[in-house]
Amino acid sequence: MERVPTMRKRFVAPRIVLAVLIISLVRPQTVLPQSGAANNQKAAPGAPVNVDGWEGRPVTAPVKGHKAAPAPRHDISGIWDPGFDPLRTLGVLGASAKPEDGKPEHELPYTPLGREALNRTKPSNGTRSVLPAETNDPVVYCDPQGMPREDLYELRTTQILQTPVSVVILYQFGKIWRVVWTDGRKLPIDAEPRWFGYSVGKWEDDYTFVVQTSGIDERTWIDRAGRPHSSDLRVEERFRRVDHDHLELTVTINDPQMYTKPWVALDRLRFELQTPNFDVREMLCSPTDLAEYNKLIGNPVSGKDSK
Repeated sequence: MERVPTMRKRFVAPRIVLAVLIISLVRPQTVLPQSGAANNQKAAPGAPVNVDGWEGRPVTAPVKGHKAAPAPRHDISGIWDPGFDPLRTLGVLGASAKPEDGKPEHELPYTPLGREALNRTKPSNGTRSVLPAETNDPVVYCDPQGMPREDLYELRTTQILQTPVSVVILYQFGKIWRVVWTDGRKLPIDAEPRWFGYSVGKWEDDYTFVVQTSGIDERTWIDRAGRPHSSDLRVEERFRRVDHDHLELTVTINDPQMYTKPWVALDRLRFELQTPNFDVREMLCSPTDLAEYNKLIGNPVSGKDSK
């Protein structure tokens, strides 16, 4: 049986953000399988075998035509993969529902203050892009992405765990985890800012989990396109489990200082459930690798001396 090379071989993921993005656009990830009834099915003779991050451990793809079972009530736990899409999951042009592509319908409703803050950001993608060595993107220098950018840029395989008082979300990119409290507490009014803010969640119905996040550090960008936010930012995430094997995520931005009205940044991004023993590989930002990147690629591209 022919085996697909491990993702480490077909997707060499350097630990620095820009190099990850460049390679991502060239070599997309293998599409990963659903879990459920199809787990024990064997691949057709001669078909490629999908692998996870544990030394290329094979993960059998589901049988075509498999119908997912109904979604369980009040349960979004599992290992979820959104597939590979430069615009939707990587967010190379910013929030996928409102990318910075120059189209009038994607222009955000900036306030004068928001427009001023936008002009201070220098992204390396989109219509306002600068050369790699000239960007002031905080993520390039290994600052945490924060919220909502963790949902809007390099969104990869994501694991969700549930406890009686919280929902814990583990992200592949940056190897970051968040806690969403479900014990009835309210969002703090004047708390110390955090990179990922403070999150509370509740079930809107049997299959829709709604998360509100505030208190996000103003140093973060909303997305890769450099959209700004203030201390008033409120992020809403809606996790909708449509059936046993599929989850959808919608993200809405509300920041009256920067935008005249709320806007949808991510619209029903679809995830597929993975097998419970699927191993998620890591993607980390390393300052030493960043320095090497700037020496070999970043500064020469900008025409500056790399010494």
